This record gives sequence, C-alpha cells and structure tokens, in this order.
Amino acid sequence: MSLLELDGVNAYYDKSHVLQNVSLHIEKGEVVALLGRNGSGRSTTLKTIMGLVNARKGRIRFKGQDITNHTPFSLAQKGIAFVPEDRRIFPNLTVGENLRLASLAGRKGVWTEKRIYENFAVLGERKDKLAKLSGGEQQMLAIARALIANPDIILLDEPMEGLAPLVARTVEEVVRNIRSEGNTILLVEQNAHVAMSLSDRGYVLSNGRVVGEGSIAELQQNEEMMQRYLAV
Repeated sequence: MSLLELDGVNAYYDKSHVLQNVSLHIEKGEVVALLGRNGSGRSTTLKTIMGLVNARKGRIRFKGQDITNHTPFSLAQKGIAFVPEDRRIFPNLTVGENLRLASLAGRKGVWTEKRIYENFAVLGERKDKLAKLSGGEQQMLAIARALIANPDIILLDEPMEGLAPLVARTVEEVVRNIRSEGNTILLVEQNAHVAMSLSDRGYVLSNGRVVGEGSIAELQQNEEMMQRYLAV
C-alpha cells in the first residue's frame, strides 16, 4: 500500500478540464517530482490532493483511506502538509505565533519549535518579531510551518519561485536537508534541474495528463521526453 495514491483523478476550473485521469503514487520516504511546463497541471494536482480543488472523478487515497475532496483542515490533521506557492504567512503575527498556530493542526513529533529554530537560524533570530519577512525568509517560515505539524508527507509547491538565485539556493539546501532526514515530499518546482536533483522519481505532466514517469535516471535518459516536455 502506497502512502499516497491518485487513481484516475479529474479536476476542472469552471468548464476547463485541467486534470485528466491523473494516476500516481508516492511511497513513504520518497521525494517525487511533478515535472512539466507552466500550465501542465502540476500545482493543480497538489491543490486537488489538499481539497482546494474539487476532484469530479477518480479517487485519492492516503494510507489506504479514501480522502477525495476532504477539507484541508481534516487532511492536515491526518498528516498532509501543504506549502503553497504564495506561502500564506500571517504578517501580523510573530514568527513564533505563525509556527505555534500551525502546530495546532498537526501531531506531536520530532519537529518542535526549538528544533525549528536550531535548523532555521534566521527564524530563531526573528521569533518574537512580526513575520514581515523577505521572500526567502517567508519561504523558510512556510516550510517550517509544515514541518512543525510533523506530517507524513509535505506537498511543496514552487519553493524557489520568485527568489533571487542566491536565496533560491539557500531554500534548495533547506529542502535537501529535509529530504536527508527521510521526510516524504511531493515536489513541484519549475527549475527541472533542481527538481530532479532533489527527487527519487518523477511524473511528467502535459495538458493535465501524465505523459511519463520513472526514476530520475530513467527520465534523464529519455532525451525525447526531456526536450518535448521539459525543454532541458
């Protein structure tokens, strides 16, 4: 039994059919990348898993349980954390308050507030200050909020989007460190080179369909697919 499974999932924005029979699976401890160009359906896949977009057809299962179209709060309680592209930090709360609020929806585990500050020094320095942060600091806080809920899987949507190259490399290293500790991640990242360097396996999406899948080595060896769908 896979940790997370999508079986023939279809989703729409109004009348636009954005996900078409998407099937995939993620095993515990894996980092899996959703690859493809803008508009391919990668971010919509994450939002559909998280209940932010309605799945009209198909099923989503988490630890063997059907979670199709469950509410985001209930999914967070079950062990799914979502780091959205727009981060959704509460700027009128302190960094510490942002973390403590996120911990309420999660479970007790290895990721405590103390450990977050040990691993994210910049957040520790600002824990008692309002979360009016730079883009890179916001992204670190968004990832830390996911971790403090001690989830079984993190859905990570475009973590390096809009960041200066040096800051993006810092965030990339944060994700790499999280991976090294055995956390399960479903990753969407526009930079295909970075996404593949962080991942064990990948699914290639185009126009809302899965058009390829395999280990990162297998995908990299498929030159036609790389050129056609990823342009790298």
